[in-house]
Amino acid sequence: MFKDKILLITGGTGSFGNAVLRRFLGSDVREIRIFSRDEKKQDDMRHELQDPKVKFYIGNIRDRQAVDGVMRGVDYVFSAAALKQVPSCEFFPLEAVQTNVIGTNNVLESAIAHGVKNIVVLSTDKAAYPINAMGISKAMMEKVAIAKGRALGLGAPTTICCTRYGNVMGSRGSVIPLWAEQIKAGKPITITNPEMTRFMMTLDDAVDLVIYAWQHGDNGDLFVQKAPAATLVTLAQALKELYNADNEVKVIGTRHGEKLYETLVTQEEMAKAEDMGDYFRIPCDTRDLNYDKYFREGSEKINQVTTYHSHNTRRLDVAEMKELLKKLKLIREDLGLGHGGC
Repeated sequence: MFKDKILLITGGTGSFGNAVLRRFLGSDVREIRIFSRDEKKQDDMRHELQDPKVKFYIGNIRDRQAVDGVMRGVDYVFSAAALKQVPSCEFFPLEAVQTNVIGTNNVLESAIAHGVKNIVVLSTDKAAYPINAMGISKAMMEKVAIAKGRALGLGAPTTICCTRYGNVMGSRGSVIPLWAEQIKAGKPITITNPEMTRFMMTLDDAVDLVIYAWQHGDNGDLFVQKAPAATLVTLAQALKELYNADNEVKVIGTRHGEKLYETLVTQEEMAKAEDMGDYFRIPCDTRDLNYDKYFREGSEKINQVTTYHSHNTRRLDVAEMKELLKKLKLIREDLGLGHGGC
């Protein structure tokens, strides 16, 4: 599928983009283009990789002209550029809209115009029943991508689909690096709510989902990977045991914009979701623009299904959480477990 092809990763210097890049470095893809606005991160990656297959482009997805410049000749796009930090988006919601909604639309429009074969757009569980500006902007981003996919239709030269993730362990903004630093510094571990649950996925899981979407997605599809979850207190205890530490756990209370549990698939989406084994596929609504159908035709199935969230998925215990944490590069380096990890 990827042999001799050109792959573009927007936001390629972030955690997700980095993971996708490293997965494809050893493949037979011809060229990987990294598009981001952070010249320092790009320079660091360039010096670290020293790989002629990787090309770096400075630009912002808000700038359609810059996006068009990097899109020429591209076969596949992984759209990861976004504002992701909840507090930042909460204080500056229009900035979230400019990047996450309008910027992503620029990427999609450019990809369609340049005949790109497949685009996978990265979303978040915060887009399901959103309660903060970041989640709302990501929910609108999903709607834009799905609407464009629906308009293109099956069999179109370009396929657009979305992937939605839960908490990706060790990624930028994840609580795991923060707690690891607190443990090493002998400080209290700050927990918002011990019974809060979060899905637990590694970056490798995230990349697997992207590749699955590329291989199996139709226009307007949304893919979700099934994932286990853990309470914050279980995660904290697993980290303490791995570091052989006895730090105090300090409960600071739920912060603005946080949920007790995260939803990956809403009840409304579950009513039409297809179980693909390790994944859920949620196809778009393909009814035409005769809006009267939306008022006259309903579904009984929505009352027979339930939301897929981190409170009702499989729950990890401390031992299982420790084994999952050992897959992280950060943890492996700290504990002297050798190279590898994600």
